[in-house]
Order: sequence, then structure tokens, then C-alpha cells
Amino acid sequence: MMRNLLAVGVVVMLLGTMAARGAERPNIVMIVADALGWADLACYGNKFNETPNIDRLATEGMKFTQFYALPVCSPTRASIQSGEYPARFGLTAHIPGHWKPFEKLVEPPCALAMPHDVYTLPQALKDAGYATGHFGKWHLGGKGSGPGDFGYDEVFEFVGHAIPGPRVVPPHKGPVRTAEYIGDRAVAFIQKHKAGPFFLHLAHSAVHIPLTTTPELLKKYEAKPKVPGYRSQALYAGVLEEMDTSVGRVLEELKKEGLEEKTIVIFVSDNGGLEREVGGWPGTTNRPLRSEKGTLYEGGIRVPLIVRWPGVTKAGSVSDAMGITVDFYPTLLGAAGVKPKAGYILDGISLAPVLKDPSAKLDREAIYWHYPHYHHSRPSGAIRMGDFKAIEFFDTGDVELYNIKDDLSETKNLAKEMPEKVAELHQKLKAWRHEVDAQMPQANPAYDPKRVDEWWSRAKVEPTEKPGPYHGK
Repeated sequence: MMRNLLAVGVVVMLLGTMAARGAERPNIVMIVADALGWADLACYGNKFNETPNIDRLATEGMKFTQFYALPVCSPTRASIQSGEYPARFGLTAHIPGHWKPFEKLVEPPCALAMPHDVYTLPQALKDAGYATGHFGKWHLGGKGSGPGDFGYDEVFEFVGHAIPGPRVVPPHKGPVRTAEYIGDRAVAFIQKHKAGPFFLHLAHSAVHIPLTTTPELLKKYEAKPKVPGYRSQALYAGVLEEMDTSVGRVLEELKKEGLEEKTIVIFVSDNGGLEREVGGWPGTTNRPLRSEKGTLYEGGIRVPLIVRWPGVTKAGSVSDAMGITVDFYPTLLGAAGVKPKAGYILDGISLAPVLKDPSAKLDREAIYWHYPHYHHSRPSGAIRMGDFKAIEFFDTGDVELYNIKDDLSETKNLAKEMPEKVAELHQKLKAWRHEVDAQMPQANPAYDPKRVDEWWSRAKVEPTEKPGPYHGK
């Protein structure tokens, strides 16, 4: 299947063997947004939000239109760090996940941390002489399983849009905006390691709920005319602009230090946008994509990706190649001239052919998802192969089929019209689950139709409010 241990070799042949000396290897900056939808950036057509720095990155690099993540944050982040589908090690929900004890199915338990036998991307780069730094959200395990335990030399871990003053270095009397502070840390990291090579992983909390922004930005977007067909949230747009400003500072620092032509910059989101949280919070709008984060429809898994790789990507180029977040690992190892660890399974394939030539085809049969959890949808799995996508719902066994090329919004289920295609994709999906030993939900002996809407706390083993209610303005 996709145990692609040859991907790095392909990159080396395409781009030339990288010299062993660190100064000649590219620096890498990976910027990860949190729950930013495919339709939220101006460079993807948004008419309300203002993202000039991210847009600039797109004009200077390549924008992907069919790039995928996993449906929620922890699995996507695990896939970036590991290069593997996280179904291999049971990290299939956001840690620790939700719990609906009276639904039809009992979910398989979600791993509470990324396993330590994962040979992470930062560890591979560190072993090859790269300085490594992580600033921002991790969400892949607590004490003993933080970014510093997986190959990052310099670490600041935080989730939320405002950091309490005592957490800041040096301490502040009051809170500091997260996007600004981790931007400060990123700039300092670049200055410290400008001799290179370095790998900087900058993981923003924007635009995850609960949303806050500065009074100035809130006022700005509240006064801005709404855009028909888009939710036009002032808080959402404000915190997005905060992240964009932080991105701009990083780009400017690279330019200032003469590193712009020596650095690969990647901007991506960890899952689709949140249209409505279960507790009632109205978020963004993913249209024309169907549905939202926490589902396997396009709105939950298709995300923005922008890559600027000087000397490789053409300015202003656009690719419709079908990629997914497990692809970063082999792509970046190849860029650094680093061979994968012997025997280590990589599910991703290198994006280098497409980055060099947008019309190139990737040697890939299919992309897979495994989400056996209740969240914004029901436990399900999915496969995208060519133009077709099948989604299997585990509670009923139903399989939906869509032609994504002709029906981007997934409005027409073709399952009854094309039973042979359904059977083909379903069989491949089941074979993949067997290969990766994906854990499946089971029939729930406590199933109670009258209580299926109850949400419980796993920690306290008691009823709790629906996930994600918003108590702010």
C-alpha cells in the first residue's frame, strides 16, 4: 500500500543530491493553523477576512486546492510529526475525545499520547544536524509526551489566544496575545539559528474556539460590511488577522536575515472549519464544501496549504494534486537530503514532483481516513481514489459515494447508481483498515435511544454539557 520508503530517493533524484554541509540545506518553517477552513483565506477567495501576509506567501509560492488533513486536530498533528496515518497507533480523536455512552456504538479508546516509538520528523532532522523548535499548540500528550520528548530542542507549549503573564518570558503583569508571543519566539529562534539549518514548527491556536481578539480588531470587523453567503464573524476575522500578522513577522525576519531564498515555508490548517459547535457556537462557513470539522465530508478534511520553496515552487502557482498531511514527512526529509530510518513505515509520499511542476502526477492510489467517533457526525471511515470518494458509516453500514470532481459540494450520493464503484472503494478501505490495524467501534450494550444525546466527561464519569459552548461575546 503506502509504505513509501522510496519517496526520499525520488526527491533527491528530482532536485539533486543535497550537500552534507548544514549551510547548504534548506531551513524549514512549518506554520499550522487551528481549525482554519478551506474558504477562510483571502487567497482562497474569502471577501471578508484580511490575510495579506498569508496571501503574499501564496503569490510567492504554490497554493494547493485539494489538500487534506484529518477531521480533528490531534490526529492531524500526529500525522505531521510521524508521517504515518495515526490509525496505526490509535490516535484517532482529539485527545481525550468526547463520550456519548448511550449511543449505538462504543467508540474505541483514543490514545492519550503519541507513542514514543514514533521516529518523528523533528527527531529525524535533529539527528541530521538541524536545530529544532516548537512554539504553540501540541495536543499530542501531556507530561512526558510533550514536544521536547519528540525531538524539539526549544519548546514553548500553549493552547489559547491569550497567555497568562507569568507564563511569558520574561513574565508580564497581564496576559499577552498568543499569536504575537509565539511570533516573538519564532523570530528569536530564527535569529539564534540563522547559520542553519533549522526546523521551526509554529502551531497557532487561531482560529479555534473560544474566540477572542483585541478590542481594536473586534471594532474593525464589527464595523465591516458583512459578505453575503459567508458568516463574517468579527471575532473570527480578528484572531485570524492576529495570526496573519505573526506570519508576516516570520516572513520579514527571514528576509531581514537573508534567509528567504534558503528557507521552505509551509502554511497549513489542521482540519476544516467549525461551522457550528454542538453547544451552539456559530463559526465559519466552508461553502462550497459540505459540512465541517469533525466529519469526513470535504468541509471537515479539505484544508488550505501553501508552500514557498525558493528554486522549486513557481511564484503564484496552483496545484490540484491530491495530498494529505502524512506527505510532509517524506517531502521535508527529501528536501533536507535525509534518508528515512531503516524499517520505519511512512504512509506519506513526497510532494516534490508537484512542487517542481504543478502539472505532475503523484504516484498515489488513494487517501484514507478513520474516524470511529461521535462528534459532528457519526463514526465513519472514508477513501478518496481519483475523482471518487466513499464514506462508510459504522453504525448502519451505509456507504455514500461522491464524484468530487463533478460534485465538490457532495450533494449527489451515487451509491445506488454505481454499486460496483462502491464495492471497489469499500473493499480497498477495509483492506487498508486491516493493514494499519485500525480499531473499530463495537455494538453498545448500554444503547438507549432516549439518552443518545447525552454527553459525558471521561475524566469525571458523569454527564457534562455539550462540547464547545461559547460563553463570551
